[in-house]
Amino acid sequence: MSYTVAIVGRPNVGKSTLFNRLLEERKAIVDDISGVTRDRQYGETEWCGKKFNVIDTGGFVPDSKDMFETEIRKQVRIAIDEANAIIFMVDAAVGLTDLDAAMADMLRRTTKPVYVCVNKVDNSTRALEGTEFYGMGFEHNFFVSSISGSGTGEILDAVTAGIKDSDIKNDDAEIEEGSPEAEEVIIPKIAIMGQPNVGKSSLLNALIGQDRTIVSDIAGTTRDTIHTHYNMFQKEFILIDTAGIRRKNKEKDDLEFYSVIRAIKAMDESDVCLLVLDAEKGVTAQDLSIFSLAIRKGKGIVVLVNKWDLIEKETNTARDYEKRLKDKLAPFSDVPILFISAVDKTRIFKALEIALEVFENKHRKIATSKLNDIMLKAIEKYQAPVVRGHVIKIKFVQQLPTRVPSFAFFTNFPDDIKSPYRNYLENQVRANFKFTGVPIRIYFRKK
Repeated sequence: MSYTVAIVGRPNVGKSTLFNRLLEERKAIVDDISGVTRDRQYGETEWCGKKFNVIDTGGFVPDSKDMFETEIRKQVRIAIDEANAIIFMVDAAVGLTDLDAAMADMLRRTTKPVYVCVNKVDNSTRALEGTEFYGMGFEHNFFVSSISGSGTGEILDAVTAGIKDSDIKNDDAEIEEGSPEAEEVIIPKIAIMGQPNVGKSSLLNALIGQDRTIVSDIAGTTRDTIHTHYNMFQKEFILIDTAGIRRKNKEKDDLEFYSVIRAIKAMDESDVCLLVLDAEKGVTAQDLSIFSLAIRKGKGIVVLVNKWDLIEKETNTARDYEKRLKDKLAPFSDVPILFISAVDKTRIFKALEIALEVFENKHRKIATSKLNDIMLKAIEKYQAPVVRGHVIKIKFVQQLPTRVPSFAFFTNFPDDIKSPYRNYLENQVRANFKFTGVPIRIYFRKK
């Protein structure tokens, strides 16, 4: 299961600023103009060892006051239906508005936890003014300043306190030897991801030989995730067709937020993601966002360049295309790239074969003796740089029992090893052991 927290509220209360603060990156555009968040923003964050999805529900520019209120309420209803918890943002500088009151009335009807986030409380006067929001009747109220970060720790404590272990799937958590989880037989789950209208449903229909999903040229036809059991290559696995993740369209489609949440949940549920691109359009910023989120979540990934039959080809067309694509996917470029045509069924079964190989790579365990024999030689060949006069020595390497391939390097100064050397070690692991298509984690521990 995945745990999803939606940030709701009228425009210009600081939702995107809080979103950036929670993700610790400047991902959403922030401006004082209401309605500046046109794209669906989504990401993953961690607090107190618990990971969860965060979705900013901005996403439209109102054409009129009526449209403005209608769209806001649609997003709140979808958040109530699909998210596990809701952060309801209000503005202490402006005070309680009619729209805040109307949204509060809707949120009071849900049994899901609602955390009132009174934003822009950066002095004692604002804190006193913000007490009027207690009148909305919610149990959990927090005074924060999204810009400075004041108070965000308290609201994160409350959110994570409500997350049960069964609500999350932490791929980085260590699995105890002999536990039922360590012994269970895993059926691979392969999610077909990508923007709308790149051919995801066409690919699924071609693979299973029937029109399981609706196919049309209208972007966003698939609203829900669809699971299909599949038997091939003497293996059983599950294919998951997802709604496309995309930017908000001009018609202000109220189902888009619903589609994004379902697609992200499908990613959480999967072991391997097939990222489908449109060969004619190439890789876009939104494709890279999906790719980065899958890597951050520790999912195996295969990139499928669909509609390859529509591309005029010369001698090195595929090679040059792949090089440009890997340059954009950097730094994680150890990923399979396959050129397919869902319509002509070109290399579509090869795509599944590669996906199953990536699944095997994701679950590969390296014997400790073999790991040390190879990696210690690579370390001896290129020593870690001296830091503040400290000679860094790595004496032992061990693979950790996690779902995402993770390796602990035991050293005398773990905090002094910088990113370039970490990258070197990751490249050596990839060069000597087969982890193509899988993100790996490198940790340094005190010896």
